[in-house]
Amino acid sequence: MSSARKLKKSKNWDYSKLSQINGSHPLKEHAPFSYVEYQVRKRKNGKVLYFNYRLAKEMGLITEDHPNKMNASLSEMVLDTFALIIINEHDYLHNLKIDQADIKPNTYMATRYLQMQHPDRIGKTSGDGRSMWNGAFTHEGKTWDVSSCGTGATCLSPAAAQQKKFFKSGDPTVSYGCGYAQRDEGITQAVFGEILHQNSIKSERTLAVIQFQNGYSVNVRVSENLLRPSHFFNHLKQGRLDRTKAVVDLFIKRQIDNKSWSPCPKKINQYDHMLDNFCNTFAVMAARFESEYIFCWLDWDGDNILADGTIIDYGSIRQFGLFHKDYRFDDGPRFSTNIIEQKQKAKYTVQTFAQMRDFLVSGKKKPVAKYKKHPILKKFDKIFEIKMKEFLLQKIGFEKNQTDYLLKNCMRTVNNFAKHFHYFERTTSNRAVRKVADGITKDVVFSMRDFLRELPLYYLKENEVFDDATFITFVRSSYASKNDLKMTYSRSSRIEKLQNQYMNLVHYIAKKEQKDIKTVVEGIAGNSAIINRFERVTGDAICQVVSRLLKQNTKMDSDDFHSLVFDLIDSQILDPSTMDQPYEKVEGLGKKNKRIVQNYMRLIKEQREGL
Repeated sequence: MSSARKLKKSKNWDYSKLSQINGSHPLKEHAPFSYVEYQVRKRKNGKVLYFNYRLAKEMGLITEDHPNKMNASLSEMVLDTFALIIINEHDYLHNLKIDQADIKPNTYMATRYLQMQHPDRIGKTSGDGRSMWNGAFTHEGKTWDVSSCGTGATCLSPAAAQQKKFFKSGDPTVSYGCGYAQRDEGITQAVFGEILHQNSIKSERTLAVIQFQNGYSVNVRVSENLLRPSHFFNHLKQGRLDRTKAVVDLFIKRQIDNKSWSPCPKKINQYDHMLDNFCNTFAVMAARFESEYIFCWLDWDGDNILADGTIIDYGSIRQFGLFHKDYRFDDGPRFSTNIIEQKQKAKYTVQTFAQMRDFLVSGKKKPVAKYKKHPILKKFDKIFEIKMKEFLLQKIGFEKNQTDYLLKNCMRTVNNFAKHFHYFERTTSNRAVRKVADGITKDVVFSMRDFLRELPLYYLKENEVFDDATFITFVRSSYASKNDLKMTYSRSSRIEKLQNQYMNLVHYIAKKEQKDIKTVVEGIAGNSAIINRFERVTGDAICQVVSRLLKQNTKMDSDDFHSLVFDLIDSQILDPSTMDQPYEKVEGLGKKNKRIVQNYMRLIKEQREGL
């Protein structure tokens, strides 16, 4: 930060709790086979680019009354705790000279988990390729796991497995295998992850981004339970009952201790309790992703999500502006799943959990195909379907009590509305699949968030719903051609039925609450204006905004940069209960930041229909 003010020394604040994040973790004691142990050394010349004061307060690392400002003491402690790099196999083989004073006393873990990129495909060589676990921290009964990305090349990276050699950290001849992370990916995850978290979507959160020369960084990430399904599945694939049990038992204990799961009833086997919880978690998660247009590359190895349903690995995460059902991420040798296929991938993960449950109870491992008709999969489908309807009603703008009433008493109408809504939502152009920067997609014809936002406003003004031409005017996407928008009898009929079912839902609530129709529509319109706002961030927009943020960073000091980042995050909170009007009218921002954030809002608006 060339123009940053010199940080002042702090006199009164105690930052000693950060020093408790020192490599210690229960996994070391309970599952010593689940990681590779590394000594670490201090990494010099780092600067704290980003620090999540909100998260640090929530974790109890700093006090609630601590100002959201950086000082020399806090910066020094953050760097001492997290500006680290492993001493890896390449370092030992080449007798790297290291000042003993720079070596931390405790060892840190690169954990083992299943990854499809690795040749063996059973988890013997795979896991954290450029990350390490900093440890665990407990505050007021809740335990958090902390890890850092960009801390050096481990022996578990795909490059090490494929080329059968150890790499020097920072080796420019390999990409992912070099062990380093980039500051732009760190800030992207920090902003995007915090936006999702603030909107009640479980996301790994960024505590700090420490920048180094040449755009490199160490990105410090936090979650309540960092174990992935793949942490279990590697031992399951290898048929190791003792190892599978050790990791699963540790996960269950953390979930219950953190009150994320209820305690297991006395008459129920804890692994049955586990399976029920996993089923609910992954069914709700899959429905939420599909409803919110979130692309999260789920696959059979359970590597791209945490076991509690938390989003991780933001390199391939997208939040679409439209339902881009044909988008696939290009990962070199293969393309990813698409957003619709995510449900089946989540369901297959639950099927694998059923296999794992049986293995833990019986001690015998059967092929996962034997569990295709397991009763838990019917439960998954049932939860998924009801959650899809619930999320759609919320997206319309109904309050929770109204949504609950409609789901309980008006399901036929809800189903009919959903059927027609999804038809328009998933209509794509007649043009062929096309290439985009990181994959392929097909153009989407209609923007159904625009429909949900504009219809109640139009009704309040005109006292009627859209005719065909008005529907097309408001709901057509920027991708749609004249040919895509041809009005057929079938399409006209669907437009009519869609809006009839919408108004039927409104009538049910008006009758229940003994209100007139316009009063109910006014409530819906206010909620929908926030939930389905024009300036709703997409993956494309995040990348462009972060690029501008980092350029802005060179023109302001640390405190102004942090204030700007959180103003941007707060501008994307889409919970109607937190505000009464769209962001542009909300007061409280400093004039300079308000102007900058409003410029970002214009950029987000331009990218609102993208990937």
